Amino acid sequence: MPDVYVDADACPVKAEVERVATRHGRRVFMVSNGGIRPSANPLVESVFVADGPDVADMWIADRAGAGDLVVTNDIPLAAKCVAAGAKVLRPDGSPLTAANIGNVLATRDLMADLRSADPFRQGGGKSFSKADRSRFLEAMERALR
Repeated sequence: MPDVYVDADACPVKAEVERVATRHGRRVFMVSNGGIRPSANPLVESVFVADGPDVADMWIADRAGAGDLVVTNDIPLAAKCVAAGAKVLRPDGSPLTAANIGNVLATRDLMADLRSADPFRQGGGKSFSKADRSRFLEAMERALR
């Protein structure tokens, strides 16, 4: 049975992932550098990796495969997981697929270039909303069926 991998350090939907995955009997790996509270749920395993850039991402990318579900906002990690055949959801419920990951990755790189070229341009983006959480729950439910 496919597993669920969560890039958990800054994930706003950890509780939702646990709830939906438990309903479907799926094993969940919450991967982080530390700082998250382990779950008492026997289906949820907390994986603490060493500090360092992209260590959690590498752990997930090395294991996620066909049929697995990965929850992340990290676009390069998503690209690796999509290439491995995994389904990928962002915490706002938007799917990252073979059809759109190239455009999303290119947009990410373009925005990084624009921010570095203009010191007054700051990131930010919109805040996470109840509607995002609701969209995520619906998308995860569909992905696990």
